[in-house]
Amino acid sequence: MLATRGRTIAEQALTGAAALWLLAALLGQWAFFYYIAAFYGTSTLSGELEVWNRLQVFGRTPYVPGDSAGNIAFAAHALGAGIVALGGALQLIPWLRARAPTLHRWNGRVFLFTVVALSLSGFYLVWGRGTSPSRVEGLSTSFNGVLILLFAALAYRTARARDFAAHRRWALRLYLVSNAQWFLRVGVFGYFAGNQMLGNAVSFGGPFLKFWTFGCYVVPLLVLELYLRAQRSTSSFARIALASGLLLLTLWMALGIAMFGMFSQRIVSGAPLTLPG
Repeated sequence: MLATRGRTIAEQALTGAAALWLLAALLGQWAFFYYIAAFYGTSTLSGELEVWNRLQVFGRTPYVPGDSAGNIAFAAHALGAGIVALGGALQLIPWLRARAPTLHRWNGRVFLFTVVALSLSGFYLVWGRGTSPSRVEGLSTSFNGVLILLFAALAYRTARARDFAAHRRWALRLYLVSNAQWFLRVGVFGYFAGNQMLGNAVSFGGPFLKFWTFGCYVVPLLVLELYLRAQRSTSSFARIALASGLLLLTLWMALGIAMFGMFSQRIVSGAPLTLPG
């Protein structure tokens, strides 16, 4: 009786931790969509593409005078990321999948097409246009793009085969790797803000940023695999341990969302931008 009750509590803890992570991700991704629409959308419609180079503080100058094709490709890539941020998170909501299956299917098709297009355009921007500030970041972005194409193909194939359990797993993996750039931002800002609160001296040029260049999609994938294993496990300890870890990661993510949200508002407003270190 006690063992059964323990398993029930552990299962509820894991479900609750996952739901809290989903809520934070939804709010964070929709805030990211607002930033993309307000910054890239407004500047693209007005033709004031030179404002993109406010990102020079990150070592990026996406606007290149005279490079019309490259500027259009970058604008499409950035705005496509907004579609991923807005629609991708909707695919994770269980209520929507159950109550609005048609919307779930069509939103999934739009998401799938968009992430494949973004992956292909990303290869061009990195290796054809040279938008990455370093070779390491270019390699990370390219490997991320390969994973997107692979997971998209597997998610599509399992959906066509009506193997919905396998489709869910591949769709979750696709969602995570497709949002690597969002995880990159909130992870770095969460790391910096957390260390600042603890009084630790850190820099945006420190070792964490180098690790997180790849970790922004490797770590979420690893956590997902642990979560899927914990769901199938009969061990209460495994579920409680994963729930606790997920709660800590959610707090880090929420801190990063808040800090990047404030920073992105400075980007949109045109306020001076500085990064520590």
